[in-house]
Amino acid sequence: MRKFFCAASALALGACLWTGPVLADEDDVTAWRLFVSDHDQPVVNVIDALDGDKLSTFRIKGPASLYRTESGQTVFAVQGAAGTVSAISTGIAFHDHGDHGDIDVDDPELLDTTLEGSRPAHFVERQGNVAQWFDGEDKARFFTEKAALEGKPQLREIGVVAPHHGVAVPFDKHAVVTIPNPEDASKRPIGARLVDLDGKPVGEDVACPGLHGSAGSGSLYALACDTGLLLISQDGDVPEIRHLPYSDKLPEGSSSTLIGGKGLQYFVGNYGPDRIVLVDPSEQDAFRLVQLPTRRVHFAVDPIRSKFVYVITEDGQLHQVDVLKGEIAHSLKLTEPYSMDGHWSDPRPRVTVASDKVFVTDPLNSKIHIVDAGSFEKAGEITVEGRPFNIVAVGGTGKSHDHEGEDGHDHAHEHGHDHGDDHGHHHGDDQIYKGYFKDDQVKDRALTDWAGDWQSVYPYLKDGTLDPVMAHKAEEGDKSTEEYKAYYDIGYRTNVERITINGDTVTFFEDGKPLKARYASDGHEILTYKAGNRGVRFIFKKVEGDAAAPEFMQFSDHKIAPDASDHYHLYWGNDRAALLEEVTNWPTYYPSSLDAKGIVHEMLEH
Repeated sequence: MRKFFCAASALALGACLWTGPVLADEDDVTAWRLFVSDHDQPVVNVIDALDGDKLSTFRIKGPASLYRTESGQTVFAVQGAAGTVSAISTGIAFHDHGDHGDIDVDDPELLDTTLEGSRPAHFVERQGNVAQWFDGEDKARFFTEKAALEGKPQLREIGVVAPHHGVAVPFDKHAVVTIPNPEDASKRPIGARLVDLDGKPVGEDVACPGLHGSAGSGSLYALACDTGLLLISQDGDVPEIRHLPYSDKLPEGSSSTLIGGKGLQYFVGNYGPDRIVLVDPSEQDAFRLVQLPTRRVHFAVDPIRSKFVYVITEDGQLHQVDVLKGEIAHSLKLTEPYSMDGHWSDPRPRVTVASDKVFVTDPLNSKIHIVDAGSFEKAGEITVEGRPFNIVAVGGTGKSHDHEGEDGHDHAHEHGHDHGDDHGHHHGDDQIYKGYFKDDQVKDRALTDWAGDWQSVYPYLKDGTLDPVMAHKAEEGDKSTEEYKAYYDIGYRTNVERITINGDTVTFFEDGKPLKARYASDGHEILTYKAGNRGVRFIFKKVEGDAAAPEFMQFSDHKIAPDASDHYHLYWGNDRAALLEEVTNWPTYYPSSLDAKGIVHEMLEH
């Protein structure tokens, strides 16, 4: 567990930051996901940040700005032009138990929860409370993240005098809302007002001319004004607002975009096109400028290495800014130039951080660049169809425990890829089926667990029998029916159409011709995958039989202890170690007693 604070001035004492390695227990699970919207198309892609695999594609109503909640359980897609806000369950949830946190990893899901309204814009969530602003309406809407996840947002509306481009900040029993310019509501707001949940003002309004830009950091929430920042805090029942004026030492200017530090309490804002300002509210001299080589395109804080901020500039360079020292620590040429001339909403890079990597979208080249946060060197790239634009990351590391009676299925294959519904029945503990278990739970198994007469499902894929299964996958997944058929054509492919297992004797049938050998247990191997889950290969070695029979067989059926198998994936060959690296071809076998209809039923039902 990392500890972030050790002094009142978070930015003054860099020595208080612990940056050593985190020791992982054997039941620790790491999962990180990227949520990426397209600049032009109404889609959100979900990508595994650890291995670059696309997990899902969600179709929404319009191109979206993305916002994650503090908990990371939800990402909201704000589609301004389409007048819609969609909620996405990230599938990653943490549960605080004091001395440790548990992690649950499930499939991401586009929720039924949606908000419709005129020009949705600023989204703010803090401590599980959500405020969604609509520029074209004279009210803001409030609800809780918990209710959104349950599909029952229970909206509360608070009036904001007149439609304007403003923001609302939610608290438990109050809210801060912006005050429109009384002379021209199309101009920036002139101040902020504290109201109760019935919309009644509490205390005096606070002036904030030219209000634009907001962010939270720790216990503070900040609004940017022409004159400085409004800092909102709550120590008692009622939030308090105070003004932090810009320093006289600063040149003329102001911030209109803010981001807030994680772990350390600070804010970063633009200050003119080619400078950023670092703000430490606890210091008497709270503002420091950092000069950039060219105009800023986008910036993001590092939530893990808390003293760093990443800025992408129009020359295609990514800069690592040390907020403790107030200077650029490293720079890396990453993309072609993206000029800030032109329309404000043109496709340009966006930045986020997941685990030990920095991710930068490159919309004109259909890529996401990956930078190692430690070495600050390029670590790879991910190809994404279309123009990947806005991006947020969700994830972390937690402990996985067994929870009997949990509902739901996770059809992730052992190497972290989704094979959908073809995994048959799910017996026993759900967490084990998902690939989360302790080493001491794994027990060796006898070959009799797989006794019987088995048929390959590959011929059913080739003759079209499994077309309904592929169509079902297409309805819920991120590929077309034909793309799924092509994917499984590689996965299921085999010339061994039938296998019989009787005692220690295995017979392989290819074109009806048998190949027979006896096998003995050669133990098992526990494999840990980039997706954070694990799998077990139960291995058997040939002791005698036909020379052409494989030297090794490795079974994978999502079980980790003695139990009869209902279907399995089988790897075979003469190199034990090489078989453990095989993750693209996994011939799959179901009981020969099932007819074509029965296999389709099994796959669709499970």
